[in-house]
Amino acid sequence: MLDFWFNWVILPLDSMMRLSTPLVLLALAGMFSERSGVVNIALDGKLLAAAFASASAAAVTGSAWIGLLAAIATTIMVAMLHGFATITHKGDQIVSGMAINILVAGITVILGRLWFNQGGQTPNLRGDARFQGIDFPGAAWIQENVPFVGSVYGEILSGHSVMLYLAYLMVPISWYVLFHTRFGLRLRAVGENPAAVDTAGISVVAMRYKALVVCGILAGFAGTYLAIGGNTAQFMPNMSAGKGYIALAALIFGKWRPVQAMMGCFLFGLLEAYAIRLQGVEIMGIGTVPVQFIEMVPYVLTVVLLAGFIGRANPPKSVGVPYSKERE
Repeated sequence: MLDFWFNWVILPLDSMMRLSTPLVLLALAGMFSERSGVVNIALDGKLLAAAFASASAAAVTGSAWIGLLAAIATTIMVAMLHGFATITHKGDQIVSGMAINILVAGITVILGRLWFNQGGQTPNLRGDARFQGIDFPGAAWIQENVPFVGSVYGEILSGHSVMLYLAYLMVPISWYVLFHTRFGLRLRAVGENPAAVDTAGISVVAMRYKALVVCGILAGFAGTYLAIGGNTAQFMPNMSAGKGYIALAALIFGKWRPVQAMMGCFLFGLLEAYAIRLQGVEIMGIGTVPVQFIEMVPYVLTVVLLAGFIGRANPPKSVGVPYSKERE
């Protein structure tokens, strides 16, 4: 019983926490952007850019914290590029986002080969160049001596890097900022009725740029965790693997609210965790489930959610619509 509990409940939940972390941060990043009226298909590109910047800076300086700052600076610049195209010049937000995804996917490989000469990868990072796991007090003893509860404390809650704990701390902070501050009120108003906000003397353009800055910061955290804050300790080409689109689907599933979006990310993370656990396992009456089928389940669910088959999600009314005073 204890073996089943540990192998099929505790370990998948522990993997879920790790796999969901970049998704949660990206979903929050997309929430601030889209709540202001800017569609953010470019989340995947921002994640990849942050992962490359953090791993590169950490490899050169030997400091994971400098890697985090480099990632945040990079994703803010990418966000400003998206804003310049879509807010200032009122370009198509979907096209701009896809262009950024394609641009980042190519340029990270080119720069990786140029700087490190390892096929687009960065060097494997050790020591202070990556964020190490933090063990809670007494975690090993409690896990060994307290059945069931001990494994929750020692395996699921303990042993993660500071980036994971910061990621989940961002959820209540984002909720408070969005629903209990003047900035959050104005942000939501810009996404719903920008003309009314403009009439009140608040700059729609400034609010949307501020939202993109917040989006860039959160995406910087996500990419840093992906490259140097979790199980990996280097950048690899295209390591985002579509996580930006999955985070966007979780955001839609959560109806653009932080806690619900986090739950959507947990759903994707749990599916991926069980997909990893089920590889090569014999299931009675079915046999061995093909690895390819298991790996595609999270992406199929993404398509289902984006197609609107699971509930109706009403986005902010002005999302994707460039604001123009002349037109209003």
